Amino acid sequence: MCDACDIDNKSSSSGTKTVPVSEAVGMILPHDITEIRPGEFKGRAFKKGHIVREEDVDHLKRLGKEHLFILEIKEDELHENDAAIAIASALAGEGVKLAGEPNEGKINLVAERAGLLNINRKALLDFNMLGEVMCATIHNNSVVKKGQLLAGTRAIPLVVKKSIIDEAVKIAESAHGVLRVKEIRKPKAGIVITGNEVYHGRIKDAFESVIREKITGLDGEIIGARFAPDDVQIIEDRIRELINAGADLIITSGGMSVDPDDVTRFAIRNLGVQEMHYGSPVLPGSMFLVAYVSRGVLQYAPTGVIPILGIPACGMYADITVFDLVLPRILAGEKIGRKELAELGHGGLCMKCETCRYPVCPFGK
Repeated sequence: MCDACDIDNKSSSSGTKTVPVSEAVGMILPHDITEIRPGEFKGRAFKKGHIVREEDVDHLKRLGKEHLFILEIKEDELHENDAAIAIASALAGEGVKLAGEPNEGKINLVAERAGLLNINRKALLDFNMLGEVMCATIHNNSVVKKGQLLAGTRAIPLVVKKSIIDEAVKIAESAHGVLRVKEIRKPKAGIVITGNEVYHGRIKDAFESVIREKITGLDGEIIGARFAPDDVQIIEDRIRELINAGADLIITSGGMSVDPDDVTRFAIRNLGVQEMHYGSPVLPGSMFLVAYVSRGVLQYAPTGVIPILGIPACGMYADITVFDLVLPRILAGEKIGRKELAELGHGGLCMKCETCRYPVCPFGK
């Protein structure tokens, strides 16, 4: 039940007063009144704007209402529902929308499209520091589906000062929306599987099927998979072949350790990459590599910059690695550099649960 409705004294905070239920017939409810029947029902018994009827009096008393609020909202104040609409509209950036009407001052925000959720955490903190408004979200960088719940927001008091709402709206609008859902592009990926043992058929490759499943899970396609021995020039040639064939994303496997035969990263460097970062504070995936090569270096590159992701051996046996944290962000147009990789250290330890429930777990959060 609405806590504010349980005040039995004749007057409460500024702008409100209470009247006995028996004297409220004909008056308009300024708020929703909730009914709870344990094990049966929890929801709205009376809606904001309802005109109290004679037959409602006993029902209201059964809900514990001996008195009802009569609001006297001043010019510098807003009702909780009006405030909720104002702040929710400001919080919702591109790809985010309001989910219906506010209920008891609360309204949800949902994804208007599938994509990657981006939250301006600084703006969210500033918003919640105001005290009389709140917004609770799911985790930043979550891959979300259309219609998925992203956040809930509300004005906390029944009546809130317009100045507070104005400040909350200003914070959210300055960030161009605290929550946004970025579109994830559909990649055309090329895979280069390295290692003498696979190239010469001594062991069966287990990498291609894993990466193929992850790429197709994001509605992407694999335009080709190439095998290469532990030879710098051959690995480099295979990468160039795939880019010239139209790949806008390159994924390599193996050759990321410190053994003399692990030369994949040297082949990537020889492409003339504009930047390359080796190593991440994530387990599994500490020997991960991310690099970028530009059109100017590779004449037939189909886009301005081609990301190259080097996955160590953990990609073959671990369900979730650093690759799963980085890939959606790159496909959403983010540039992943040393700082972005370093930030993954907080929450970057996989708990190796018996049954993997990612993303419903702390990994990468």
